[in-house]
Amino acid sequence: MGIISTLVSSSGAAWATAQPLNLPDTAAPMVLSSVAVPAAIDDPSLFLPTPSERLTLLVLKLSERRLYGYQGDRQVVSYPVAVGRADWETPTGNFTVLQRQQHPTWQHPFTRELVPPGPDNPLGARWIGFWTDGNNAIGFHGTPDEHLIGQAVSHGCVRMRNADVIALYDRIRIGTRVIVQP
Repeated sequence: MGIISTLVSSSGAAWATAQPLNLPDTAAPMVLSSVAVPAAIDDPSLFLPTPSERLTLLVLKLSERRLYGYQGDRQVVSYPVAVGRADWETPTGNFTVLQRQQHPTWQHPFTRELVPPGPDNPLGARWIGFWTDGNNAIGFHGTPDEHLIGQAVSHGCVRMRNADVIALYDRIRIGTRVIVQP
């Protein structure tokens, strides 16, 4: 008996399902050259978090180096983070999510050199911006240096493990409230 099934939508997303196949042990391998995918699977809204799963508020506690996610007044998730170092503190106050980007390109703040998406990109897998002065921006992002999580090491941004920032990215929207506390 074997297990098979992967569905691929025209957008390239794939979903795996496990279903037993009742094949004899001597069965030849099967190759599916094309699979019809219902149009409804191509609707990305089917795979977005429902409003009840979305976070309505993010509270970053710098002294704890921890980010808390809320639905209404109920805390539902928290993540360890790295924050701005002593000479580049993460700003405190009330903000909103201004930007969201998957696989961002990073620009060095001094040399202006561009670093494309990939394993060496300091922004990791996602960017969630909540502050800008028009030239520079601060936000939540992944990092290739996950061993630094829990420390004050950034230039003001909030570094997260890549798996954590991907999970967070999927649960917030532009306009989500962000409170940064000392």
